Amino acid sequence: MKNVKDYLVYAMCIVAIAFSAGSFVKVYANKSPLAATSQAAAAYGQPVDLTVAAEKALPSVVTVKVVTNSKTQTVEVEDPFGDFFDPFGFFGNPNGGKQKRQVQTPKRQGSGSGVIISNDGYIVTNNHVVEDADEITVILTDNREFSAKVIGTDASTDLALIKVSGKELPAIQIADSQKLKIGEWVLAIGNPFSIGTTVTAGIVSAKARSMGGGNKVQSFIQTDAAINRGNSGGALVNAAGELVGINSMLYSETGSYSGYGFAIPTTIMNKVVSDLKTYGTVQRALIGIEGSDLSNYTESLRQQGKDVPDFGTVNGIYVAKVQDDGAGATAGLKEGDVITHVDGKIMTKMAELQEYLTNKRPGDKVSITYLRNKSKKTVSVTLKNAQGNTSVVKTADIDVLGANFREVTADEKKQLEIAYGLKVTKISKGAIKTAGIPDGFIILTANDRSIKSTADLQEAVKEASTSKDPVLYIKGIFPSGKKGYFVIDLQNE
Repeated sequence: MKNVKDYLVYAMCIVAIAFSAGSFVKVYANKSPLAATSQAAAAYGQPVDLTVAAEKALPSVVTVKVVTNSKTQTVEVEDPFGDFFDPFGFFGNPNGGKQKRQVQTPKRQGSGSGVIISNDGYIVTNNHVVEDADEITVILTDNREFSAKVIGTDASTDLALIKVSGKELPAIQIADSQKLKIGEWVLAIGNPFSIGTTVTAGIVSAKARSMGGGNKVQSFIQTDAAINRGNSGGALVNAAGELVGINSMLYSETGSYSGYGFAIPTTIMNKVVSDLKTYGTVQRALIGIEGSDLSNYTESLRQQGKDVPDFGTVNGIYVAKVQDDGAGATAGLKEGDVITHVDGKIMTKMAELQEYLTNKRPGDKVSITYLRNKSKKTVSVTLKNAQGNTSVVKTADIDVLGANFREVTADEKKQLEIAYGLKVTKISKGAIKTAGIPDGFIILTANDRSIKSTADLQEAVKEASTSKDPVLYIKGIFPSGKKGYFVIDLQNE
């Protein structure tokens, strides 16, 4: 009888195991194939299968080769006789021990990575990859080559948008980086050390990570996927092969990968790309404050041996300074306030606030909740641009000047005793005429930038038009040899 009972118990256990296995299979049968694979692998303690993600994303990641041509530059060097005692001033030293010299920079070549985001040829890369490039070549994984042009760049986010003339290119699918979770598997794809397209794997180590970049917008995805020189501008993709970030930098004391890589999230990338396409420059919405994570601020007080006030919270953004003409000042924000929420979203890091604001434009309104003396307040803030208003900021082109330009000839250099310059010709309606600059005037500097070519002038106009003071200060020389100075207001052009 006992043996019969034992057999019955064994039989019931086998049936129970069978039902459990059936339930397990049923759960994963309702998931997508990729999710089922990932979760099943996790159940057995094995890494997720990333082969599908790599196969899907690889064709969209390109190699970006750049060439910077040799240029003549004026540099300051130490005067070898600058330290000699000269009590009578025989030699004179108006430059304070320094001399200006003309140097020829060498031709430079470099490479990075990029990601095709649309099948008509738009490609995202890093600003530092294409900055100062005279020639840009894009190479696809199938070895097709294209010449690329720069649509726009943004140094604050280290992003650049370039374009090639191609059709039906393998564009990557873009995901919402805000949905990423810490610990989630990701792939970094790029061209490290120019050895060819390479895939490395890791996890999301942190989000909204700041690297102390001053006024730059920084809210990085941190990953332990290997990122090295040449990976810049490449893709960070999730386990579904969707783009979640643009690889930007690594943190290392040796210059090579040591466990920390950083990518710009797609939430920032999407807004930058949209603005560069539409306006030529990023429409940056600002509250007009300077600050830091409250936790970092209180830690700095402790390290200085100072008392830490009771702010009424341990998480938030400490407001260290409020700009006089900024949106925050208009709304009543003051130094010492602690921002805890924006539009109801909890804010614990300055990087989180920066990332949130990148999707706003000047004129947009946000609701800010903050603590002042532990008292909770909420105000509506109308965001402003860098110029202190809510107007759309557009990148001015050299065409707004309303004139033609040519580099000075060798005879003109010799006659006027100048090393370079850009001569104004064929003045029509525009900023040059409004400012009173005559035909034949030679521009030497614009906003303290040496003007040796139309490209130099174009860059000066672009920088000035998007700055807080959209004015071009022109210094130059008349054909008679007399020096001249003019001011061009780009805001009204």
